[in-house]
Amino acid sequence: MTPPAHKGYLGAPVTRNEDPRLLTGQALFTDDVELPGMLHAAFVRSPYAHARLGPIDVSAARARPGVVAVYTAADLGDYWKPGPLLVRAPPVADAVFHARTQVPLARDKVRFVGEPIAVVIAESRYLAEDALADVQVDYEPLGAVVDLEAALRPDAPRLHEDLPSNLCAHVVQRKGDYAAARAQAAVVLKRRILYDHGAAAAMENRGLVVQWDARADRLTIWDTTQAPIPIRNGLADMLGLSENQVRVIAPFIGGGFGPKIMMFYQEEVVLPWAAMRLNRPIKWIEDRAENFVATTQERNQVHEVEACFDADGRVLGVHDVFLHDAGAYDPYGLTVAINSQCTLLGPYHIPNYYSEFTGVFTSKPIVTPYRGAGRQHGVFVIERLLDLAARELGLSGVEIRRRNFIPPDAFPYNNEIIYQDFAPVVYDSGNYQPLLAKALELIGYEQFVAETQPRLRAAGRHVGIGVVAYVEGTGIGPYEGARVKVQASGKVSLVTGIGTQGQGHFTSLAQLVADQLGVDVRNVEVVTGDTDQFQWGAGTFASRGAVVAGNAVNEAAKDVRAKILKLAAEHFEADEGDLELAQGEVRVKGVPTRSLKLGELATMANPLRGAVKPGTTPGLEATNYFGPKSGATAAGVHAMICEVDPETCAVTVQHYVVVHDCGTVLNPLILEGQVMGGVAQGIGNAFYEQLIFDENGQLLTGTFMDYLLPTALDVPPVTTGHTVTLSPLNPLGIKGAGEAGAIPVGALFAQAIEDALQVPGLELLEIPLGPSRLWTLAEEARAGQGGG
Repeated sequence: MTPPAHKGYLGAPVTRNEDPRLLTGQALFTDDVELPGMLHAAFVRSPYAHARLGPIDVSAARARPGVVAVYTAADLGDYWKPGPLLVRAPPVADAVFHARTQVPLARDKVRFVGEPIAVVIAESRYLAEDALADVQVDYEPLGAVVDLEAALRPDAPRLHEDLPSNLCAHVVQRKGDYAAARAQAAVVLKRRILYDHGAAAAMENRGLVVQWDARADRLTIWDTTQAPIPIRNGLADMLGLSENQVRVIAPFIGGGFGPKIMMFYQEEVVLPWAAMRLNRPIKWIEDRAENFVATTQERNQVHEVEACFDADGRVLGVHDVFLHDAGAYDPYGLTVAINSQCTLLGPYHIPNYYSEFTGVFTSKPIVTPYRGAGRQHGVFVIERLLDLAARELGLSGVEIRRRNFIPPDAFPYNNEIIYQDFAPVVYDSGNYQPLLAKALELIGYEQFVAETQPRLRAAGRHVGIGVVAYVEGTGIGPYEGARVKVQASGKVSLVTGIGTQGQGHFTSLAQLVADQLGVDVRNVEVVTGDTDQFQWGAGTFASRGAVVAGNAVNEAAKDVRAKILKLAAEHFEADEGDLELAQGEVRVKGVPTRSLKLGELATMANPLRGAVKPGTTPGLEATNYFGPKSGATAAGVHAMICEVDPETCAVTVQHYVVVHDCGTVLNPLILEGQVMGGVAQGIGNAFYEQLIFDENGQLLTGTFMDYLLPTALDVPPVTTGHTVTLSPLNPLGIKGAGEAGAIPVGALFAQAIEDALQVPGLELLEIPLGPSRLWTLAEEARAGQGGG
């Protein structure tokens, strides 16, 4: 595939159009919305992880001055029903999937700490919060379901009593014949690998402002959602309104990371109903304590995995059986577990693969994708197995990866098993050896291993290096659309249905339009996330914004460009091939006096008199859509040098490198920011962050005093590099990059820390690896070797 022609803006490090508004406090966030007569909501949430609900007495709360209304499930009537299943079960033979989705307000039973039971609506948030204590709920506590393996025992308390057990799903996928491969293997490794729970901890929590205009018969919602159009469609259906009666605005959002793609949160269902009933606007902004229990989470899996290798270190097969924590409900289907299942294959040729997972209902918050969306788990498993095999066979970690990479002439490479888009995992393109070579060069691998590390070790310092590889499925469908319009002022408007949570859409998408139309990128006005402005789309998730929406924008801009050239050719009585677009004008090449500003041409295209010719449309405007037939596969290599204090097991990252292949780069400055942000979250997940629940399902790390986030002092500068293999699945050749920085960090930390400590028998097979846990594992390894 030939790379698209790079013009003035495509591929240029343009600074972000949106930053002046953000840096001067002029960007609108949901909590900035203030409306006359606005009420405020607070939710009564369950203090128990599992309990039956008896009578709920709200009389005292309703009597409190300033309280306008209190609602429970009983007040919702026929509106009360379980939420929709967002993602159905994949088309895998003999797959089992029990869909159980969340309800607007709990009735009869609660299944996790923080599940909403009632809502108080008052003149201020302070009054609403005070009134929560007036609501009396009769609870009958039941046994919590916390441990994955214990949850599947016959005597475990059942969260959903209409099911025979806490089994949420069971899926087996296979290719080749693992048993036959194992029989031929020189090395067989079997390990138990753990990957624990984490939270997205976005800077801005969730929030809603809902306004019902009875005179206009119209509902307007400002929502911190990653999917405004599906939210609009779903709420219109639930409330018995037409889609034209509902407007959802996703304004600037302070981080999404996946949990804000969840549909529909209980608050999103209850508050529009309440606003219509009261005919007053209502605001609810989630506080941080709520966020820890009410917003969806991700990560917890237990893998029992075996891999077999030949004597040269080539993978013959992998046999993986794992448990996946679904939380209390499973509205997002099996996306996370399927991603783990598929991503374990990595950039490697693995001819024989057996993967079996069991999804488990637990009395914890709902699990949905969070940046990486299950890919971390699969990457951690295969990368750890390669490290252990390399050690067994006397190879370096770099060499065993090099030997197992899929060769560049093998693409498209069919992995056969079903992916989250319900199609077989087919890597569309890739070339992994150059990624590895560039990462080794940037980290200074040869010099470090040959000179620096021996010298520092001789001085008593514990320094180590790690190098890991990964693939990332990106840019899945179904589709996105865009509308591009040249205005009479000469400015260009671009409207798309995706929302933005900091990805730089106002800049990178504007660059595509600016290049096609020959205008200044600052003169392209971008609107995202407003269902009144654009009617169709899926949302921002799965590293798909640039791939899917970007190509839709490019195609719409090309359509407008064609309109410009056609109309200008008629005006100048010239061939279209003799025209060029530059500096906001269309002109005859080589004749600067024969030019016309695009704004003037836009006015000509929208005459006040005369007829529009058949087969044409007025204005310099076009709408187009793009839907890929399958996802584009990005890839990368991370490398890190770290130092570990053997007394405290504190880890200091000295050098961090990411080399990524995301096809055509729209804006390297924005791409670098995306990668660095992902690395920061990956480091947090690998070494700092852990949601710890006790045996009663109570969260023990529900504040930032206990749930540790990495700070600017903990996140090192990141050196980035890029290689390019274009995706043949879209005209621009783009692959996604939104999750690339986060996916392999846990595996990288484990490898580098093992190399630094050099403790015989130490195998780091779990994430996160905080200092205290790392110290314990090191001491256990020393004791196992007879050391002190």
